Amino acid sequence: MHQLTLAEIARGLADKKFSSEELTKVLLARIAQLDPQLNSFISLTEDLALSQAKAADARRANGESGALLGAPIAHKDLFCTQGIRTSCGSKMLDNFKAPYDATVVAKLAAAGAVTLGKTNMDEFAMGSANESSYYGAVKNPWNLEHVPGGSSGGSAAAVAARLLPAATGTDTGGSIRQPAALTNLTGLKPTYGRVSRWGMIAYASSLDQGGPMARTAEDCAILLQGMAGFDANDSTSIDEPVPDYSASLNGSLQGLRIGVPKEYFSAGLDPRIAELIHNSVKELEKLGAVIKEISLPNMQHAIPAYYVIAPAEASSNLSRFDGVRFGYRCENPVNLIDLYKRSRGEGFGPEVQRRIMVGAYALSAGYYDAYYLKAQKIRRLIKNDFMAAFNEVDIILGPTTPNPAWKLGAKNSDPVAAYLEDVYTITANLAGLPGLSMPAGFVDGLPVGVQLLAPYFQEGRLLNVAHQYQLNTDWHTRTPTGF
Repeated sequence: MHQLTLAEIARGLADKKFSSEELTKVLLARIAQLDPQLNSFISLTEDLALSQAKAADARRANGESGALLGAPIAHKDLFCTQGIRTSCGSKMLDNFKAPYDATVVAKLAAAGAVTLGKTNMDEFAMGSANESSYYGAVKNPWNLEHVPGGSSGGSAAAVAARLLPAATGTDTGGSIRQPAALTNLTGLKPTYGRVSRWGMIAYASSLDQGGPMARTAEDCAILLQGMAGFDANDSTSIDEPVPDYSASLNGSLQGLRIGVPKEYFSAGLDPRIAELIHNSVKELEKLGAVIKEISLPNMQHAIPAYYVIAPAEASSNLSRFDGVRFGYRCENPVNLIDLYKRSRGEGFGPEVQRRIMVGAYALSAGYYDAYYLKAQKIRRLIKNDFMAAFNEVDIILGPTTPNPAWKLGAKNSDPVAAYLEDVYTITANLAGLPGLSMPAGFVDGLPVGVQLLAPYFQEGRLLNVAHQYQLNTDWHTRTPTGF
């Protein structure tokens, strides 16, 4: 059962080949057996999962149907879940139980999805390797000595190891697509505003977006269908009709214009990955796509712009964690200032502290214009580059990451080296565009992803291209040894 995709589970439940309760018990036992190797879960919710599975079976017995009804999933541990610890991978929130469900959690629960637990993540979603978590690093199931990517590395590792068929993630600068690429998954960052951020603990409010992680584009379409939609509780949510993503999967790629930016193939890209990307291009050409070289001239400025804007927003968002209202509080503070200083100093890890400091500096008097304002101008230039490119092409294709997964601890002494792993993904967040990573091959036994970007609200087009590619390749079907 653990090898089944979401789509196969939906068919199996509809055909009464097994019940949601039976499937849930199998997967919970598998998590208990295998997750100690991976550390992909922070919290398991066995009682909730079994009660939701029984309820889903009862709904099906009463004639209800639905692709997510009875399907097991997990949530990245920054989606608030009522009465269950929502830690954000941080000591700061280790004792926090959310008093409400995030909109994404509530929508998927209403659709009948079964929540198996909350997955490990970089602390407050800050990281590219899932090594900054208070609960320890997550291991990549393809090689336990390597990182799974971050910040949604727990969701990625759990799905890749077949502990469950799909999971939610969030993407601020590539945190769905990058771990999907490093663990052989399909991961989708929707258009900014497509999925509600209400109840999703914020890192950088103008960049964060929730999305699905699964083994196939077909499964991502199913999960996104349950997640997407306008939410009056979220001021950044966009009131745009949600199409039937599954219905568009089988469209022809004949005449589809795919742009390949020349800037993507610079000296920083592993040549073996470049070769796999070119192989993917050839495969799509066979399906009728037309390939065109394009240019994104301001891409070189994306990393410095992102690492000013994101920390600036983080420094503001994380100011609420002060030891007063909720979360970690230091022992025996001598006064209010001591309470603030020690609660934050003891509650936040080094990477979070680093980004808060950078952000506070960038927003400080005398430096705002020099750093934050300039970064926002670069952000606009990057968006303009994409708008110009999409006048010529329908999809932009390139590598998801410049390198395969690196060894645990290899970049801990050089944070900037880890930041550079996001070079291909962060532009989509800066511009608010939808992006998808899909499996494209292996380098030294480690997975490699190809990234697709599309105009606003064209998630269906991304899923269509990925699905057609996956019908003609088998990279996404490979399973890590031992899982």
